[in-house]
Amino acid sequence: MQVYREITPLKEHDLFVVLDSVSNGFDYPIHNHPEYELNLVAGISGTRIVGDSTERYNEFDMVLLGPYLYHKWDADAALLTGGQPYRVVTIQFGMDLFNAHLMQKERFYKVRKLLTDSVRGIKFSHKTIGEAIPVLLSLTQDKGFANVIEFFTLLDMLSKAEERSFLASEGFTPQAVRTDNHRMQTAYAYILKNFANPNIKIGDLANLVNMSESAFSHFFQKNTNKSFTQFLIDVRIGHACKMLLDGDKTINQICFSSGFNNLANFNRLFRKYRNSTPLEYRRKYQLNTEFNWSKQTTPWQFLPSGSGGHDKLAPEAYATRLVHI
Repeated sequence: MQVYREITPLKEHDLFVVLDSVSNGFDYPIHNHPEYELNLVAGISGTRIVGDSTERYNEFDMVLLGPYLYHKWDADAALLTGGQPYRVVTIQFGMDLFNAHLMQKERFYKVRKLLTDSVRGIKFSHKTIGEAIPVLLSLTQDKGFANVIEFFTLLDMLSKAEERSFLASEGFTPQAVRTDNHRMQTAYAYILKNFANPNIKIGDLANLVNMSESAFSHFFQKNTNKSFTQFLIDVRIGHACKMLLDGDKTINQICFSSGFNNLANFNRLFRKYRNSTPLEYRRKYQLNTEFNWSKQTTPWQFLPSGSGGHDKLAPEAYATRLVHI
């Protein structure tokens, strides 16, 4: 699958940028970038791809994306050709924004946790979207330092939102999950480092954190709302999805590289959790992500993978209205 790198309009002196697009189309490829992105789509329905997740969205959709996470929104063709009015508001900001000493203070803990979690893509409920829209729309107007206050207010609001869900699976972006519980952190890190080993057992983790198997099983279920076996399958399937999208390895190679001990079991579990065979999954994404990049609205906004570091080719002007803060 061809994944494109977006050259975002974020400049070194920017705190963040706001892209405000009104009925401007969705003619762009599946892509990623090193910046965080909060994306609001309002007034139209369609399909959203984030990592290994493909979902329908209706009327309103708001997602926070972590660095380098694949994504693409499409709108229903009938609505586009029918002249349906809609609006897309996007905020992009750099990975290093919260590295400053001030941002390490306790008051920013929930926001930092939100950004850590965004590596899998976070979808917010309609209730949270309703609360966020006035702030997002206000940010499309440059009001000086007031925009900075509104930006942090928005992140604080999202960090406290209770109704939200992850999009990409654990294994799609494998990394240790931050948690206040040291035993859980140790268990997460061990699984994400060793899931490709088909012989990994719950007893290995129990010994690692000095617990009996039964006590650790209860402990893990309580903290993740999943059994150890279910969590391990999710990680392996997520990793397999990324390999299916990222390269051209065979299904057999991907099966064993993801920790499954035989192809039949891999195919069975993949169909169970992705409603398709691994091969069908790969083909579906290839069809959904076809794109003639020479026809993009803003030349050089998106670069094919392998084209190197061409930041100097960033477009002089973007098709959307931009606000630099």
